[in-house]
Amino acid sequence: MSGQIETKTLPWGMTPGVLAAWAAALLGLALILLTPLFPWLVKWPAALTVPMTEWIGAGAGWLLSVLKPAARLMSAALTYPMSWANWLLTATPWPLVIGAVTATGWFLGGWRMAALGLGGLGFVLASGYWVESMNTLALVAVSVPLALLAGLTIGILAYEYPRFKNPIQGLLDVMQTVPTFAYLTPLLFLFGFGPVVGLIASAIYAAPPMARNVLLGLERVESDIKDAAVMSGGNRLQQLFLVEIPSAATQIMVGVNQCLMAALSMVIIAAVIGGFNDIGWEVLLTMRKAQFGQSFLAGLVIVVFAMVIDRMSGALALERKRHDARVIGLLLALSLAFTLLMLGSLPDPSSYTVFDPAAGVVDRALGDFTATYGTSLDTFKNTVLFYVMLPLRIGLDNAVLPFTWGFMWTPAMSLTLLAVAAAGGAGLFLAGYRVGGAVLLLLAVTVETGVAELPWGFVIGGAGLLGWVSGGRKLAVFAAAMLALILISGLWERALLSLYLSGVSVLACTVFGGAIGLLCAVSPAAWRAVRPVCDMLQTIPLFVFLIPVLMFFQIGEFSAFLAICFYAVVPMIRYPRHGLINTPEEMVEAAVSSGATNWQIMREVRAPYAVPTILLGLNQTILYAFSMLVIAALIGTTGLGQSIYLALGQADVGLGLAAGGAMAILALVADRLVQGFAEDRRKALGL
Repeated sequence: MSGQIETKTLPWGMTPGVLAAWAAALLGLALILLTPLFPWLVKWPAALTVPMTEWIGAGAGWLLSVLKPAARLMSAALTYPMSWANWLLTATPWPLVIGAVTATGWFLGGWRMAALGLGGLGFVLASGYWVESMNTLALVAVSVPLALLAGLTIGILAYEYPRFKNPIQGLLDVMQTVPTFAYLTPLLFLFGFGPVVGLIASAIYAAPPMARNVLLGLERVESDIKDAAVMSGGNRLQQLFLVEIPSAATQIMVGVNQCLMAALSMVIIAAVIGGFNDIGWEVLLTMRKAQFGQSFLAGLVIVVFAMVIDRMSGALALERKRHDARVIGLLLALSLAFTLLMLGSLPDPSSYTVFDPAAGVVDRALGDFTATYGTSLDTFKNTVLFYVMLPLRIGLDNAVLPFTWGFMWTPAMSLTLLAVAAAGGAGLFLAGYRVGGAVLLLLAVTVETGVAELPWGFVIGGAGLLGWVSGGRKLAVFAAAMLALILISGLWERALLSLYLSGVSVLACTVFGGAIGLLCAVSPAAWRAVRPVCDMLQTIPLFVFLIPVLMFFQIGEFSAFLAICFYAVVPMIRYPRHGLINTPEEMVEAAVSSGATNWQIMREVRAPYAVPTILLGLNQTILYAFSMLVIAALIGTTGLGQSIYLALGQADVGLGLAAGGAMAILALVADRLVQGFAEDRRKALGL
């Protein structure tokens, strides 16, 4: 860690962080000034590029061809339980399904949960998407047991054999950071076209949360309980399954909740490959037809489904008294009696179109709104694009043009900007603001050049320096080596485009989400208003975030930026608030007794103590942004996300895996760097 670096040997009393920041800034400045003489400092020579995509494609193709017969047998086997689940859910009269869900809600959470189940399924029925929703639920019903079994097995293996723990956690990291679309390309080759691909992809994507929570729950079982199990004379299997796993049941049920939500989200994403009449395909189809009213309605059905599943599965993790079973019997009896009474005359659930007029109203209202305010919306979008996003993407020297800014950026202006930034940074350094000086120069280098045009040496060297400060030599080597792997693979330009879009989205989430989190920390009333919005945003599958931005801003990079922000902003609201309000009371009381004002307490006491928690929120926001990049490729973005999406359409396994691996590398490097800083700060605070 950074604390292991001898700060006393550094010049001018600088800390390792200050030294690394200035080294990165000066490296970037030098590379930019040398670029006109040595263009290869920005563009990696094509002659030195390794055909990694072709190699991965050839190797994966050979491996997949070997596995293909077994995979097709597995696909055929999985067709049966999926068909049975699909038949059971679609053939069962809808009153019985609604009654069963309502009864389950009563058992888990009383009348509130029962009302949620009744209202949620009632909305699905009234929407006319009952059959499509049951098809989706059938996929979830088959994929979740597979994911639970795989996650339970992996978690127990990591717990029982500690030498496997680190490799397994690394594998879980990769599984959760590789974009979801990258799963579909090889799976499509293995299992063929159809819903089985979505089922397998869902199981793969949903297994890691279960495995992590199983491992965490077992590790948290108190030693006294383990000792009591040993003293009772039970063998290892009895100790594990009769004592330790039941003791970890609460944490394991949290894993079940996360597993269900991940499976539902992935099933919706798998609809992109088509072949199944589920609710995700309905959303995609109506979006492609620009039928935003129907698309919004289908999206609401997904949201309602997610909320019902989330609340009910979440209740399993809470140690609450279960409610009277006699009411369950009564609810089931009433639904059965209603079904028998209506036997032969029960309406087809697809015939319910209660909300179709509302969908038409939405379409007309949207048309009227865009006709009236379309110019204002375009002005807002273009302002953000031309004056914020485009300069960050391609730099001032390429973004400042007469038809946007009113003048042409010249090389002399670039030199002036860099010279002023260098002088200002030096002045701040001499005045004692050493970090501020380095940050000023780094910002000037980035804005002048643009993230997508940054010299590769600056990006790799900067990541290595950050790794050195965050986690020492090992993390520095890891960060630099992983990024160098992307560089020589020929995917560097696309990786920088992905880094730009995720970076500008994370920046926006940090600024606006952090401000909202601060407001919620000082105002309980604000938190009461914001909390339901955060809860709703966290239960919405990724796919649905595309609908509202498309309704108002159409296809394009700005819409993708907004969708990523909506999905990734919640951690930057929740974590800062949680960190700020959980400062130890004795620290606050000491500050109050010293005469500090509320603002001074917030700035000098609460904020420093909350830094590790805030960094964890930043880490989650970064990972969320990367996971949303591929979904955003559906509405017009470039970079690795677009490559993965194109690979899926072309069945190009090599490109899909290479681009997915590159995106996973970016996410893993960011994850390790932020976690290193968070851990370093926790140690500094003695936590």
